Amino acid sequence: MDQVTAEELLTALERAARQPSAWQALVNVVDTQSSPAAAESVRAEGRGGTEAPVRDRLRPLAELLARQAASSPSFTETLKGWLVDTLPAQQSSVTGPAVSNTIGTSARIVGPVIQARDITGSVHIHAPAAPAVVTAPAVPRQLPPVPNHFVNRSHELAELDRLTRSFRHGPAIVVISGPPGVGKTTLARRWLLGNADSFPGGHLYADLRGHSADGPARPGELLAELLRSVGSEEIPTELTARAALWRSVTADTRIALLLDNAVSAAQVRPLLPGAGQAVAAVTSRHQMTGLGMDGAAFLPLGVLATRDSMALLSRRIGADRVEREPQAALTMAEACGGLPLAVCVAGARVAARPRQPLAVVARALSGDGDGEGVLDALRVEGSFAVRAALRESYRLLTAQTAAGYRRLGIVPLPVLTPPVAAAACGVEGAVADRILDELVEVNLLEDIGPHPRTGLGRFRFHDLVQAHARELAEETESAADTERVIRRVVDHHLATATAAEGLLTPSHRTLRRDYAEPPAPPPFTDEAGALRWLDAERGHLMTVLRTAEQRNWDATVWQLADALWPLFLRLRPYDLWIEAHEAGLAAAGRAGDRDGISRMLTSGGTGLRNVGRFEEAISWFRRALDAAHDEVTRLTAAVAAGSEQRELDLARKQEAQALHGLGQSYRLAGRLDDARAHFLQALVLREEIGYRRGAALTRLCLGDTALAAGAPAHAVPYLERARTELLAEGDRYDAARALAFLGRAHARLGGDEAETAEDRLRQALAEFEETGSPPWQAHVLEMLGEVAEERGDVERARDWYEQSLGRYESISEIDRRRLEDRLRRLG
Repeated sequence: MDQVTAEELLTALERAARQPSAWQALVNVVDTQSSPAAAESVRAEGRGGTEAPVRDRLRPLAELLARQAASSPSFTETLKGWLVDTLPAQQSSVTGPAVSNTIGTSARIVGPVIQARDITGSVHIHAPAAPAVVTAPAVPRQLPPVPNHFVNRSHELAELDRLTRSFRHGPAIVVISGPPGVGKTTLARRWLLGNADSFPGGHLYADLRGHSADGPARPGELLAELLRSVGSEEIPTELTARAALWRSVTADTRIALLLDNAVSAAQVRPLLPGAGQAVAAVTSRHQMTGLGMDGAAFLPLGVLATRDSMALLSRRIGADRVEREPQAALTMAEACGGLPLAVCVAGARVAARPRQPLAVVARALSGDGDGEGVLDALRVEGSFAVRAALRESYRLLTAQTAAGYRRLGIVPLPVLTPPVAAAACGVEGAVADRILDELVEVNLLEDIGPHPRTGLGRFRFHDLVQAHARELAEETESAADTERVIRRVVDHHLATATAAEGLLTPSHRTLRRDYAEPPAPPPFTDEAGALRWLDAERGHLMTVLRTAEQRNWDATVWQLADALWPLFLRLRPYDLWIEAHEAGLAAAGRAGDRDGISRMLTSGGTGLRNVGRFEEAISWFRRALDAAHDEVTRLTAAVAAGSEQRELDLARKQEAQALHGLGQSYRLAGRLDDARAHFLQALVLREEIGYRRGAALTRLCLGDTALAAGAPAHAVPYLERARTELLAEGDRYDAARALAFLGRAHARLGGDEAETAEDRLRQALAEFEETGSPPWQAHVLEMLGEVAEERGDVERARDWYEQSLGRYESISEIDRRRLEDRLRRLG
């Protein structure tokens, strides 16, 4: 069944906002078939009478209705009927009743047309590229299921219900605090999933890693993950902009958000959803009183009563065993100190040995702890509850699984996938799967389900369990063994990112890679899978890069920054782009690697240029140019003495790259004469060494510079040749850029050429949608607005500019301000 798209709904909502009867018809539809949140949102938008709300206010409503329709076939059909009644036939893709059409005067028709009777005047028929289908994102359901052995907590569940009912304005925020292992996360999951029907917008989860040995999670990175979970593909670079976008997209949606393992109010505050009917549950070992100023309610969570610990143990090992040895079972329950984590771990150990008497385990759990560490510090009524339970479960493991447990505990990542586990353990994939399964079976690892984008399985430790695994690794593994584990994990990420680089940007994949051991094949085989993996793993990739930097693995640092080029180029996470290249440049400098330094300067300079830091970008490119020029001078003399020509050509290629980067920086800074001069130098060098793709890119930039200088006639030959050569090189992304500039040039030339300009731009837009480039989609939409404005079609220009602004808002502050200025000038 065809889905109703958000864009189609947005157009209909704009029209209905000016027609009270159409808006009332929508109110009637959502009142009977949609959620209360959607109905209230529609009524709220309609209270302004016949004056249309701004497009920005209507977009969240359109997206909400699209998500509702995606999950309800009956609502979809009713909504389609409303669209047919509201939109003119040419604006709706929904099939409605047959209508008669009369086309008079001069008309320009876009799309397939069937003539039915008379047409007067001239008709120009254009066949644009098929528009991309906008589908509602899947409703996120990220909370793992509650274990079957959950017991009691009925008082706490009732209290959570009471606390949330007390909220009248804004999101309901509840802090569940208590000691580690007491069951804060399980209680929060049980409560939220028990009220699942109250959250049609979905269930979201973020692990804030407040007590991780590798430090707490960064709010900016968590926000990026949350935004992607609700369908936002373009993520702003600044934390404040991400938080603002998060509040906007959640303002009209009833969601449940679990912020797990928080360490401070400052870490939580940017992650809180917008005003509305959302519920945010925060778990922490601290009371988090600082969130009181945000209106939070607080629920301290205590340990289980002994009878509840007994009930939990009974569910884990079977009531019959408890009945046979009630005193031993009581001793076990008391030794666990009322901590569900300890009871579950001890129960899993007993369940795995059905013939062993409970008394044996009870004696082991009652023994004194040894050593001092994070687990020893957890004293509950004098017992080292968690340590004892974990010690007994660990003793049960096979030698291979025990080694896997220790090595996985060393991995500096919050979530493990099977390929990462295989790398850490130094085993084949099937063996890693078995180790993961066995650790899940004995409650030492949690299976949190496959990643929604990559499909890879995901597993994580409770932080106390990971602390135990790391302590065992310190006791058992040598320093060299620990280093090899971390090195294999780092190399896995480097190798997989490099494989993605080879698929997505093969012309960039030219520099060496240093691996301690041969890498395993990547978990993808095509470009789409490679980009999904880069997107999903970007946080882990940066964690790995930082780990390599801390360990002074300089070659790995700059090589990983280099391998992430397609992530930076396609998805534009500018904060990570610049951080990675600043670290990479320092590392390549320490290593004295000329190729690494050159690549970091030019790729990093590109990131600096794109965020408007032009002087810094020019400085980086100038350093790259000076170094390349010195190398060319040295190698020219060496070639004359009989050395290989290849190294000289590589140095000249680096020289051309630096010149090209300087040209781009000058172009964006508005210094067009400087830009043209540097592009022409780069073009000469690239043609001399036979670098066809590079020469085509420089021609593209010369065309863009000519356009900026008001010389479209000079731009066209550069752009046409660039388009042809880039297609021949298989570079669809940059070929689409050339096509976009070509469309803009034809529009400025006017006359007959202007007739094809919009079609070229629409085709470029479709190509960028295929290659997955939101920044260039926004740029082409802006170009379409410029074309419409130059023709005097103010309303059409406003529509294009608003679409462009919608994409730029989450990508670039500079571009967002420019689009807002354009819209203000239109009036």
